[in-house]
Amino acid sequence: MGKDSKYYKEKKKEQTLKLRELVRQLPGFAADYIHSKEVTTQASTLISYSYDLLTFFRFMVSQNPALKQYAIKELPLSILDQITSEDIVEYQRYLELSVDGEYHENGKKAIARKLSPLRGMFQYHYEREYIKKNPMLLVKLPKLKKDKNIVRMNNYEVQAILDAVEHGYEGMSKRQKAYCEKTKKRDLAILTLMLNTGIRVSECRGLDLTDVDFVVKSLTIVRKGGGQDVIYFGDDVAEALRDYVDTERALIQPVQEDGNALFYSLQGKRISVDAIERLVKKYAKMSVPNKKITPHKLRSTYGTALYRETGDIRLVADVLGHENINTTIDYYAAIEDEHKRQAANAVSYKRPDK
Repeated sequence: MGKDSKYYKEKKKEQTLKLRELVRQLPGFAADYIHSKEVTTQASTLISYSYDLLTFFRFMVSQNPALKQYAIKELPLSILDQITSEDIVEYQRYLELSVDGEYHENGKKAIARKLSPLRGMFQYHYEREYIKKNPMLLVKLPKLKKDKNIVRMNNYEVQAILDAVEHGYEGMSKRQKAYCEKTKKRDLAILTLMLNTGIRVSECRGLDLTDVDFVVKSLTIVRKGGGQDVIYFGDDVAEALRDYVDTERALIQPVQEDGNALFYSLQGKRISVDAIERLVKKYAKMSVPNKKITPHKLRSTYGTALYRETGDIRLVADVLGHENINTTIDYYAAIEDEHKRQAANAVSYKRPDK
């Protein structure tokens, strides 16, 4: 059923209600900016934007004497003309590290993300001439380096993590073995599926049993942006899924609202994103201890393997659901480097002609 499933309808409703709750806490001019993005931006992204804007206004009201008389919701549009680039820089320092009140610290990537809705809000009002100046134009954002050392697993490590699920690993207690035995087929199905299709953890969690077609070996999934897509799987995935569906899943007594979920917790609820992350890290820690493996690393492992086999970057982008192929190109730049190194020895004019 994909995006028309009960799960995704409830998820959309919950996100919409959460967004409305947050927008009600914002000043009117900030709410106008959020509303202007609703057609083109996912609710989950707008929720993050709203949290980030609220954090900024709380900081300004607590630090700027001229604003302390206002409740956040009552802040007038005119205060945007009072905010300077120095205020933004001071806020950047606050985001980087604060020991006053609730402790927090953020890296460059997180700071850049938290400043993004702030930059958008100022630009929105500046372009419409609602404000006279845009202090964000004078603020240098953190420079982010592209990481070419993407963590992936090789074939040996992939087999090691699957073996850990199927046969256990050294050092497991009897209690751990008993628990793992109860979820072995489920965990093996999840890992096999993610390693052989590259789906995101959220896409895996949202699967219903009716989204699996064992005849044509396909999955109907809902992508990160909310669009529906169909991907195909091979015999290994089909075998692992069928084994789980016919055994462990058949014994589960699901709660009513999650009756059609593909993957369950032992409590009969749709498995959570956190639970999938924990099971991946649990088995990876014992079988691939030298690498920090997360569900996203399973995705990059699949993307790398697919690109090495096909050499088709557009195919990788399509299968992984990247809306912009530049995302794929940037992410797999390290593989491009490998191809360039291979080219260095591919041609030799000293070798005789064939």
